[in-house]
Amino acid sequence: MDASTWELLLHAVGPLLLGAIAGTIPLTLISFVVGLVIALAVALARLSSIRVLGWLAGGYISVIRGTPLLVQLYIIFYALPSLGVVIDPVPSAVIAFSMNVGGYAAEAIRGSILAVPRGQWEAASTVGLSYATTLRRVVLPQALRVAVPPLSNTFISLVKDTSLASSIMVTELLRRAQEIAAPSYEFLALYSLAAVIYWVICTALSFAQQRLEQRLGRYVTT
Repeated sequence: MDASTWELLLHAVGPLLLGAIAGTIPLTLISFVVGLVIALAVALARLSSIRVLGWLAGGYISVIRGTPLLVQLYIIFYALPSLGVVIDPVPSAVIAFSMNVGGYAAEAIRGSILAVPRGQWEAASTVGLSYATTLRRVVLPQALRVAVPPLSNTFISLVKDTSLASSIMVTELLRRAQEIAAPSYEFLALYSLAAVIYWVICTALSFAQQRLEQRLGRYVTT
């Protein structure tokens, strides 16, 4: 790379970091939190003795996991207006990403709940705890330790998937790189810089995942 390219990259670092801080990270956090709520509801529906709930939850998971995230995003932002439902870019991205997280994380949560020994449920029932209390105070803390690795992977994948939001005009990290690269045609340099920033974020999250697993180790039943 020549001097002008290095100078361009130097000036681009700030706007790209701003795109990550103001766009990518908030979009990831909001979508993941909402997605976890959806995932927990879907997982509990799958575990429910009510067959209709199980079928609906299974159908939801099948649709979400069987269709590309980009298609889901396009349906919400580009296709729904044909039905009179117009949603702004950022809410569209949040809805699409949250639903996608819900579909993938639901199975991780369900598997984690099933991994808790049945005796834990029986012991809680013996001392008079309700289903909701048992779930909240006994089962979920233990299930969380098992769920951390797959949920962390989902979270890290979501960080990268937010780049798809640039296709519906959401200003985030990749969109910033596109805007800066367009006038100069330095696409390789700018996209490589964006990739490095994504890598740094994901590496930091991987380290945080390891620390979280260590802190949650005390919930493991021995």
